[in-house]
Amino acid sequence: MIITREFLASVKRRAFRKRDWFRVLNPAERAVLSLTIKCVERVKSAKLAKIVTAIVEKLENTIESVVERLMETVGRPLAFKLSMIALGWGNPSASWWAHDRDFVRFLAVNYMNAPDGYRGAGSV
Repeated sequence: MIITREFLASVKRRAFRKRDWFRVLNPAERAVLSLTIKCVERVKSAKLAKIVTAIVEKLENTIESVVERLMETVGRPLAFKLSMIALGWGNPSASWWAHDRDFVRFLAVNYMNAPDGYRGAGSV
């Protein structure tokens, strides 16, 4: 992956918009990214690339929305379980439920909006 000034600037803009720039990064990490954006057109140093990549990954993990995170951790496994149950009942079209992004999002949003008492601690 080539790390360019434009890429780092877009990551910084998204972090500012989501208010993660100051909340997630410590002053040294912010300084590394800011100076890299100001001084380098394209990162050539392997050490700098490793450091910048670690910082960008840290930001990307927090920038990812709660719904997207829940879609992978709750929605997709639940959709897979439901599709296996429906297949067992003889519904052949249920095999695609686990791959249907809208169905997975629906299950994740339902999980988010369910009262705490209805969320099974070990159900997923």
